[in-house]
Amino acid sequence: MKYPGIFFIYFFIAASLSCCAQQNPDSISYVHIRNVIIKGNKTTKDYIILREAQLKANDSIVAALMPGRLEQSRKNIYNTSLFNEVKITAELIDTAITDILIEVKERWYIFPTPQFQPVDRNINEWLKTYHADLQRVNYGIKFVHYNLSGRRDQLRIYLLNGYTRNISFSYSAPYSNTSLTEGFSVGGGFSQNREVDYNISYDNRITSFFPLVKDKSFIGSFVRNNYFLNLGYAIRKGIFNRHTFFAGYNYQKVDDSVARFYNPNYFRDGADSRQFVDLVYTFNHADVNNINYPLTGNTYYFSVLKRGFGFNGGVNMLSLEGGYNKYFDLHRNWYAGIGMQAKIKLPFDQAYINQRGLGFGEAYLRGLEYYIIDGVAYSLARTTLKKKILSFKLPMPFKSKSHPYIPFTFYAKTYGDVGYSYNKKQYDTYLNNRFLYTGGFGIDIFTFYDLNMRFEYSFNQLGEKGLFLHTQSGF
Repeated sequence: MKYPGIFFIYFFIAASLSCCAQQNPDSISYVHIRNVIIKGNKTTKDYIILREAQLKANDSIVAALMPGRLEQSRKNIYNTSLFNEVKITAELIDTAITDILIEVKERWYIFPTPQFQPVDRNINEWLKTYHADLQRVNYGIKFVHYNLSGRRDQLRIYLLNGYTRNISFSYSAPYSNTSLTEGFSVGGGFSQNREVDYNISYDNRITSFFPLVKDKSFIGSFVRNNYFLNLGYAIRKGIFNRHTFFAGYNYQKVDDSVARFYNPNYFRDGADSRQFVDLVYTFNHADVNNINYPLTGNTYYFSVLKRGFGFNGGVNMLSLEGGYNKYFDLHRNWYAGIGMQAKIKLPFDQAYINQRGLGFGEAYLRGLEYYIIDGVAYSLARTTLKKKILSFKLPMPFKSKSHPYIPFTFYAKTYGDVGYSYNKKQYDTYLNNRFLYTGGFGIDIFTFYDLNMRFEYSFNQLGEKGLFLHTQSGF
């Protein structure tokens, strides 16, 4: 035979298929679910928990698949961020019939939290650049209810004053129809700032405007006002995918000195105010073990934003953004993760308020926290290798049935980031339009209510190094 290898492969596949076809389907063992019992939920509705579980009464499941279905259902319920603990067990009635027991410990859902926090982008900037200036803080109260009617609906009311002012509200109901596949959100309010960022210097520092006052201890008047109203609609038919449609109205006004003298491109054409509409579509996929601190699984998203009803001039913009994250369990308490994201804004000639790039939110390189790298297009990639080194629980300082202890888990890590931010030549800075890279090592502390404290000692391509602190919470 001319090709004996090909003949052997064909014979092997045919024999395998024949064997599978002759297998008796009755030999596969099934388990019938008689009841699904839920315990521990005092506020959350049963059907909200069942909506996340992949286990229903009267289902019949292949016995070999049952452990995987139990664990996936546990992760789905925990990732609602409604519970501190979720436990799912199968209680056999006989060899082919079982009851499923779902036990949960609910979190505290009501947080009337006093606020006293810096206004700067991160705590590192407040401490180093502004020397922990107590005038650069906001004070007031944030009232948040994370489970208002037991349907995972959230109500937020912000009453903040100080260096900035924010009076606003929002309400979101992710499950507003009987089949629990659609939801809506609504919000509105206004904010005011005593300082307005109007440009980025060549060395990638924010240039700000604030009124001059004779007494340096006196905080000046507000120089930026923003009024907003938004509506949202979400579709989530399965477990892992969500489609969101958003419409928002904004009216922004800055001190006329900003638009007239400091940066006529702030809103374009020397205007000191603009009103515009944002229309946004976002697709999100999340299949991870813990949505607030993933160690395994993957997430990805894609978003389209249209600002204004035109294409050129003013603040009109079309923005496309996407990202992907993959998390690996390397076994023996070793984990790895890689994340990528990119964004582009069209046309490239944009008003200053549309040029925000790297340096805000989670779009930054670790080690370049003090820098703003604006751009109409950017890309970013992060890699992290970590090892779980310690885990323990401390008793709650006061008696609580729902929260008897505070868990702590420590991870040691090393990481490296690369990025690039493009902007037109007239807006060019030292870190624009060049390859960026950083690296470092640190400790993550993961604790109560999915609070993640990150202590990172980072290096950057400028030869700088330093310790940075970041915090992130699921609530």
